[in-house]
Amino acid sequence: MARIRVSKRMKASPEHLWAAIEDISTHVRWMTDAESITFTSAQHAGRGTAFECLTRVGPFATLDRMEVTTWDPPTTMGVLHDGLVSGVGVFRIRRRPLRRNRSRLVWSERLRFPWWMGGALGAWAAAPVLYLVWRSNLGRLADLVESGALDPPALPPG
Repeated sequence: MARIRVSKRMKASPEHLWAAIEDISTHVRWMTDAESITFTSAQHAGRGTAFECLTRVGPFATLDRMEVTTWDPPTTMGVLHDGLVSGVGVFRIRRRPLRRNRSRLVWSERLRFPWWMGGALGAWAAAPVLYLVWRSNLGRLADLVESGALDPPALPPG
C-alpha cells in the first residue's frame, strides 16, 4: 500500500479554499494527472457524489471510479477510489493559527496496487512519483486560489 501525504500553505481562509475545491469539476484545472471528470451521480457535491476521473501519469492511464465519503465544509473532503488502483484520499483544510486568511491544505492518500502492477512493490515505486505530481498540483491550486481564478461566480445583485 502506498501512503502519500502532501501539503501546501495558501493565502486564503479555509472558507475561501473550500469554495475553490468543493466544485469537483474544476479539479482538472489544477490536477495535471486528472484529464477529465464525468459525474455518475445526479448530485455534483456532497457525500455520495460519484464520478469517474480519467487519470494519466506519464504513459500510464486509468479510469478511476470515485465516491465522496466525507463532506465536512470547510475542512474535510474524503473519497473512496475504486478502479485499477483502489484506496482512500482526503483533503483537510487547516486554519493557520494567528494568521488571518491563511490555510494549509493537507492531501493524503492510501492506495493499493493490483498484483500485476507489482502490488506493494509497485506502490513503493509509484509513491515518490505521485508525491511529486501531487505536490506540483497543490502549487498550481495555490496559484489559482491566490490569484482569484477559482473564486466562485458572484451572485447577481438583488
